[in-house]
Amino acid sequence: MPGFFPRSFLSWPIITIIIITTQSLSSPKILSCSCSSSWCQHHNIHQHTNPKFQQKTTTFWEFEQESNTWVQVKLPYDLLSCVNNNCTKVGVIEPVSDDQTRIELGQNKIEGQRKKKVKTDERKIGALGSRNRISVTKMSDDSIWVSGVSGSIYERFWNGIQWVIAPHELPLQAGYAVYVFLVKHIVLALSEAGILYQMQLSENSQPIWVEFPVILDSSMAIRIKSGVISHNREKIYFCTKNGLLLELSDINTPRWLNHGKPPGADVAAIVDDAAEVIFTISSTGDLYEFDPSSKPLWKKHIWSQESTEYTALTPSTGCTVHRRTGPHSDSLFLLTKGGNLVERRLHQRKWKWVTHGSPKDQQFTAMTLMMTVDETHTSSFSLFLATTSGSIVQYYISKQEGKKTWVNHVHPPHAKVAKGVAGLQLQAGRLIFPLDDGRLGELHQSKTGGDEVGPSPPVNRRRVSTQYTWSIIDAPESEGWNAEYCTEDRGPLNCISGVKDEINGDETHRSGLRRRSGNKAHENYYLVSPGSKLKDEPDVDRESSVSVGVNFRLRVMYEGRSFFLVTVEGITYEYLDVENAWFWLKHEHAMGVRGVVGSYNGSLFLVNENKDLIVGERAGNDLTWINCSAMKKGRQVVGGPPWDVAPSKSPKVTLEDSLFFVGKSGGLLQLTVALKKLKWKDCRNPSNTKVASIVDQEVFRENIVFVVGMDGHLYQYNKVTGLWHGHHQSRHMVLSRQPGTAMRGSRQSLSGSLFMISEDGRLIEYYWNQMEGWGWVEHGIGIKRFGNGATGFPSTGNIVGENLEEEEVCVDQEIRVNTRKEYQKESENCDPKVAPTRPIPFTETSVIFELIDGRLAEMRRTDDLQWVWWRTIGTPTTRCNVIYWTAAAK
Repeated sequence: MPGFFPRSFLSWPIITIIIITTQSLSSPKILSCSCSSSWCQHHNIHQHTNPKFQQKTTTFWEFEQESNTWVQVKLPYDLLSCVNNNCTKVGVIEPVSDDQTRIELGQNKIEGQRKKKVKTDERKIGALGSRNRISVTKMSDDSIWVSGVSGSIYERFWNGIQWVIAPHELPLQAGYAVYVFLVKHIVLALSEAGILYQMQLSENSQPIWVEFPVILDSSMAIRIKSGVISHNREKIYFCTKNGLLLELSDINTPRWLNHGKPPGADVAAIVDDAAEVIFTISSTGDLYEFDPSSKPLWKKHIWSQESTEYTALTPSTGCTVHRRTGPHSDSLFLLTKGGNLVERRLHQRKWKWVTHGSPKDQQFTAMTLMMTVDETHTSSFSLFLATTSGSIVQYYISKQEGKKTWVNHVHPPHAKVAKGVAGLQLQAGRLIFPLDDGRLGELHQSKTGGDEVGPSPPVNRRRVSTQYTWSIIDAPESEGWNAEYCTEDRGPLNCISGVKDEINGDETHRSGLRRRSGNKAHENYYLVSPGSKLKDEPDVDRESSVSVGVNFRLRVMYEGRSFFLVTVEGITYEYLDVENAWFWLKHEHAMGVRGVVGSYNGSLFLVNENKDLIVGERAGNDLTWINCSAMKKGRQVVGGPPWDVAPSKSPKVTLEDSLFFVGKSGGLLQLTVALKKLKWKDCRNPSNTKVASIVDQEVFRENIVFVVGMDGHLYQYNKVTGLWHGHHQSRHMVLSRQPGTAMRGSRQSLSGSLFMISEDGRLIEYYWNQMEGWGWVEHGIGIKRFGNGATGFPSTGNIVGENLEEEEVCVDQEIRVNTRKEYQKESENCDPKVAPTRPIPFTETSVIFELIDGRLAEMRRTDDLQWVWWRTIGTPTTRCNVIYWTAAAK
């Protein structure tokens, strides 16, 4: 494959000092000019066979040897050429008129405005932000590696039956991954901190990541920014964070070379390599060529002096096409910071710039090359360019006829293509693009691709189809989605070789269930734009004070050992187990407390009467209080997540650990609590409604917060991508504003359910499993709140609690009579009915309820899976056991 000619005729910046003698022949003087940077960079003196002095400035300085200083000269100033004491006037520096000065200043102002406009255009993201961690790397036709928005690495490969997902996350101390490289069957990963890691096999044949150091003679620490694999797949060229070009060759016995950087510039991105020639882009947007076999090593590709458009390039990878305009031609396609497509073309040893532009109202951020060959052996290529609005535009150029066509393929339904991230060609007619929401999108020709179609052998067609369609590829839970990881079990989801479902008679035994075909599994989602930032306004929910008092009066601090109770009067008590002795501990606070809305790692988060979020930090037996609402960007809150973590489930500690709250003005608020570095973020709200309550935070799905809007619809917020999605539901189904409950049987399986209550009191289930995807189930009428109503009479005996039959709650008559007799012995202040306060799971087999008389009751699950009332717990405020508390006070 022919590459770029290594000794091409280029212009590069040369700094020269011209010795010009003045009228005094005995004292030569050096003359310097303060030229503008734009002229110094773009003026090419080699383009003129008879160079002529052109005055570009009005300020000149001469160096006086007597005073050893620079002195500004007065104009006009004669330029003399002296040879053997024979001096000839060759020119004169004339003063520039005020009109010319104003013209020059105006040109500089226009250039500054162009640069400012480009930066403004880059900020007009069309609701899309840059995704710096996303990358896709093709290992083979049946394997691609992805670094997601979350910084996790996973592999998507074909196991012979279906596409499956395998996790390859970096160790926690390595941080987030941003790219994956494959050279000579060795896998390298680049972390966000700029450190390389190599995948190796441990002693038990498990893949592990080991740091792959950069070894150079220099003692300074090297941090890598990005890299490009050479076309022969034997080397990697890296760009460092301080602007150097590095080369890694012979990876089995690593050999590092430091190629430095261009004079007066840096290496911000590596465009491509061809025949040992490396093309790079500086942070100022200039194109450079590094050729180790030529002198000088670095050459700068400049635009002609006549060019008037802003031509700074975007530091990103480009695409190289050989023989596009002839047998000895090469083309390098690049993007400008203004979002236009440009070409640096080499034809017959001559370079030229070609501007291809962009369709109207479109700006490009990344490109992907696809080559096609048909039966006539006619090659053509297409560039698939990602736009700032999240669409893919195809630029088709035929090599034979040179026809150019723009085709807008838009984007998948309710999903947009990630900004500034290149895709890859999986096979002919199949391209993979990272989506902005963390999933993948496959753009493929009709009936030749999609999530259900594996790698297919190449087929030559006389006419290549130009009809493309989108398929959405699910991502794992690390990105907040629903793709399950492969397993070692025999079946379709096996990590090495899949086996079809076994059929026994009329039933099919599924050792691994598959997702619904096509895009049906993704049809339940629809993208929702975030609402405008909300300032503190009057409460969106007039019943917020009641809601907090009912739903957040009980909270678990330590599973099975400690929980908190907030009384109606706003007093906070802790029920604590110390060496198998239970006692109540009162925690004083300057202002009354309305509810406990969260706990994390021994810290308690409460809402006071002023709706401020207060965090209590343990200091011995007491709590010290910090007002989080008074911090930077702090807000007042009216609600939080119903649970903190499922009982018996060990929380996964990360640097992104956060709690979510409902703001006073109806927005979703995120408070980062990892390492006790409290930091607020306004996640806003769906554009068409405000947040009423949080249904679940990361119990049902990692990195996802489910909320109910004021409109009674279910929405989700992705903590990784920061995007809102709605879930389709029937028009007649309107959810209440109360928090819900999440149920997930195992962390190894993503199947589970969300339980909510409709406005008319029906129990609503929203479930997910691999076979059916998402689905709604209405279970019936008769429920107002979870844990509400006279559903039993707790006592100290093992009495069976609730039996749900035909949508009515009933208790065995004999049990009811015996219980009533027992409670007749108690004070008239006792009412054993269950109060409408939201209960809490104290352990995996225990739930705590509040009773109407102020006491608490614990219900436990027995070995035969029966739920029974286990015990009642007296509280400091109940009047039911007043004799006990009086005795305790004495």
